[in-house]
Amino acid sequence: MYMLKPPFKIKVIEYTPGAALTRAKRARAIARAGYNTFLLKSDEVYIDFLTDSGTSAQSDAQKAGLELGDEAYAGSRSFYHMEKTVRELFGYRYVVPTHQGRGAEHLMSRICIQPGQIIPNNLYFTTRRFHQELARGVWVDVAVSEAHDPKNTFPFKGNVDIKKLLRVIKRHGVKNIAYISMEAAVNMAGGQPFSLDNLKKVRRISKQYRIPLYLDITRIFENAYFIQQREKGYSKKTVREIAREITLFSDGCTMSAKKDGVVNIGGFLAMNDRDFFRRAKEEVVVFEGLHTYGGMAGRDMEALAIGLKEFSRDEEVAYYVSQVAYLGKELRKRGIPIVLPVGGHAVFLDAKRFLSHIPQEQFPAERLTAEIYLESGVRTMERGIVSGQHGKEPYDGLELVRLAIPRRAYHREHLDIVVDGIEKVFRRRKYIKGLKMVYEPKSLRFFQARFAPVGRMK
Repeated sequence: MYMLKPPFKIKVIEYTPGAALTRAKRARAIARAGYNTFLLKSDEVYIDFLTDSGTSAQSDAQKAGLELGDEAYAGSRSFYHMEKTVRELFGYRYVVPTHQGRGAEHLMSRICIQPGQIIPNNLYFTTRRFHQELARGVWVDVAVSEAHDPKNTFPFKGNVDIKKLLRVIKRHGVKNIAYISMEAAVNMAGGQPFSLDNLKKVRRISKQYRIPLYLDITRIFENAYFIQQREKGYSKKTVREIAREITLFSDGCTMSAKKDGVVNIGGFLAMNDRDFFRRAKEEVVVFEGLHTYGGMAGRDMEALAIGLKEFSRDEEVAYYVSQVAYLGKELRKRGIPIVLPVGGHAVFLDAKRFLSHIPQEQFPAERLTAEIYLESGVRTMERGIVSGQHGKEPYDGLELVRLAIPRRAYHREHLDIVVDGIEKVFRRRKYIKGLKMVYEPKSLRFFQARFAPVGRMK
């Protein structure tokens, strides 16, 4: 797939100091960071594909909105603008703002989970699962088996395995199920969507057993775009129409608006249940801020309302997904193993095949992120044993490196530089050795863990 025409032109640029760093300086930087790309300084990075969260370029309308934001402590008009936009796009009755997605996940988990209750998930997002377990819930994977196979080209790896879900409900009993959790464009499976047909089946089960169904709609527009392109009966519907249909088959959602909302900070919790809303308003005051700002500044709520409307347009989503598809195509042309199909927000390298000689307990994906940075100044992130475990090695799950592309921020030339750098690492892959963990935080270890090489950096 070739990149589509960008639906915008560039008005402001940002210089990147990391472009001038020599290989020797990058070697010192990654060693100082404990071979964890999260601990690199921004000025040490040339192309930053660590995450698409809060790193996208905002439009002139959003920048104007930042100046128009109402910073009133209570009853900000920017909140009501955001609330109206969320209701129009997604149809939920009630909206509670939070500082970002994990704030919404925290509130949902505190309110909806009793100790020992089960939460069936289609794989997981790291912070969503962490908050479910922090509330002493039990995370259970009910994703289709294809989600665990990087080489499988099944178009909807975000689907729930209906038989698995029913077995979980029957085994544990309805009262012991807190809610069913589904993530749009599942990150840990490679940014893979669920189908509307599958969502409808899950919804029928949800209603039959009277179990709430809550979505993570952080990347809902990419999921909607894939439905438009791949699912029968949706080719003539707009991304916005499909997104609205997705949320129709749920009881509520969380959203990290730093992705599809194209803002630097922000998120929300939305629902249809009045009692849930009342509880959320009480909890948000304790942990985030008043229920009309929830940890967000007025200017950010204003930019979010604008960003959601902009990025829900077909041409915006299509161009963004085409950038990701282009990157995936170019990597495959060079024989580099990636997760298939290519996802909506990122390309995921399959570190198990890339560095097949490194055992997983020596953190091959983490080592690969360090090698990519050393080679070209490109920052990526690990999505494997470090992200997926809590110090319980060995582990035999997916071992991936994510290349997340910020929206509106990079050109085709940047993507080509990334491909060239990864190809150079791939050519010398047999000389690369693993890592050992020398510092492990108690939770979400991938953010701050530190490593030392088992072998010398080449």
